[in-house]
Amino acid sequence: MEKLRIIFMGTPEFAVGILDTIIKNNYDVVGVITAADKPAGRGQKIKYSAVKEYALANNLTLLQPTNLKDENFLAELKALNANLQIVVAFRMLPKAVWEMPSLGTFNLHASLLPNYRGAAPINWAIINGETKTGVTTFFIDDKIDTGAMILNSEIAIEPQENAGQLHDRLMHLGSTTVIDTLKVIENGNVTTTIQEDNDDIKTAYKLNKDNCKIDWTKSGNEINNLIRGLSPYPAAWCFLKDKNEELNIKIYEAKLVEEPHSYETGKLISTKKEIKIAIKNGYLQLLSLQLPGKKRMQVAELLNGITFSDEAKVY
Repeated sequence: MEKLRIIFMGTPEFAVGILDTIIKNNYDVVGVITAADKPAGRGQKIKYSAVKEYALANNLTLLQPTNLKDENFLAELKALNANLQIVVAFRMLPKAVWEMPSLGTFNLHASLLPNYRGAAPINWAIINGETKTGVTTFFIDDKIDTGAMILNSEIAIEPQENAGQLHDRLMHLGSTTVIDTLKVIENGNVTTTIQEDNDDIKTAYKLNKDNCKIDWTKSGNEINNLIRGLSPYPAAWCFLKDKNEELNIKIYEAKLVEEPHSYETGKLISTKKEIKIAIKNGYLQLLSLQLPGKKRMQVAELLNGITFSDEAKVY
């Protein structure tokens, strides 16, 4: 059995859950690599990554390179004398980095590869109406999420689960899967499966303003899946027009109501207690949303301070 000396690479909260599990299982993490600090928010204050916060709190050796090909960084990385690297939600690595340790570099990806390679696998699994997803560990190669698979674990997606809830469950599943992967590597009995490409593979495209906008002409299930798949971040959005005012609103939670009506698609129907949007196979009842310059609110709370006219519609 070879003693593992691990370098961990990651940035967001998802990666912290995995790193914490590795530490609590008494593995030797000799270094942590995370994104460089950057200004964020209205005040443009310098913000640390979630992984940096964890590394500082646990006195772990920390590197924050801006250029992964920089000779000084590569020298620092080599000096840590790791024999295995683990990557969770970080960035694409140059060959000089991923081939450095003798036991290789493996990645934890939040999908059942080869499906949902890319930046937003959790979101797209829900957006596309999948009923199951999972996590996969694989050895990194020179492409994105295409390397030889080590282990995977499957989980069901609950009917009304959103991306934030699924994120947390996959973080726990991923933690277990990473520990299982470490065990087979340190015992020297790791086997891999080559990913096979085919025309039916689904991609986890990077999220942007265009693919987060609601198309109200789609089916109720498609619209609701988009809202679930983008909640709580970055959130599905649309325009709301009422009289001469046009607002950019975010919708975080909704409920599909299937019943016939004669309203035009996109019409907003509101009472003192609820807001419904007319869609082609019924209504989408809004439960939680955010108006510009306001905080996220439950609809009942929102309607205490605002009313909509009969002209109100979304698009």
